[in-house]
Amino acid sequence: MAERGTSDERGRDRESREGQRAKRLARRERPQQRLDQPLERRGRLLPRVPWDNERFGVWSERFARFMGTATFLMGMTIFVVLWLGWNTFMPESAQFDPRALNYTLLTLLLSLQASYAAPLILLAQNRQDDRDRVGLEQDRARDERALADTEFLTREVASLRLALRDTATRDFVRSELRSLLEELEERGTLRPQEPEKAADAQQSRQG
Repeated sequence: MAERGTSDERGRDRESREGQRAKRLARRERPQQRLDQPLERRGRLLPRVPWDNERFGVWSERFARFMGTATFLMGMTIFVVLWLGWNTFMPESAQFDPRALNYTLLTLLLSLQASYAAPLILLAQNRQDDRDRVGLEQDRARDERALADTEFLTREVASLRLALRDTATRDFVRSELRSLLEELEERGTLRPQEPEKAADAQQSRQG
């Protein structure tokens, strides 16, 4: 019985050691978090609302463009003047934002408008900056292609000029032949032609 108990204890110890070894191996094989890689997206507590960023961006640009027009400024001025006039000269029973409270409601509305207008204008400005950046990159690429084409054409024109400079013209060939004939006549290898024979040869060539 004692031997059986010791064998059981040895088996349990062996199983525990094997389990610890397996845990250590699994821990080593587990991918460690790296600082140069973003974390995986985890589940959200709140449901994600589907937003159309492009449509919202277009709307923000329209709003920012409208706020920079004279129509918006005139309408805003008329609205504030009517608000102040109503809550200043009308009876207290008809006033909804009395002067005694320093037009608290109007101040709240203007602050709320400013708090929403500033991010929308910033969003429109960021979209415009992105478009300008893309346009600059396209212009830079176009200029690089134009410069490469210009350099290629310049090299081609230079090579054509060199080729034409090395080409033997008719006047050059005639002058070389004439000098060769004169040199042969001076050496006595070739007899000078008589004027009549030379004239006949020239006429035959022309004929």
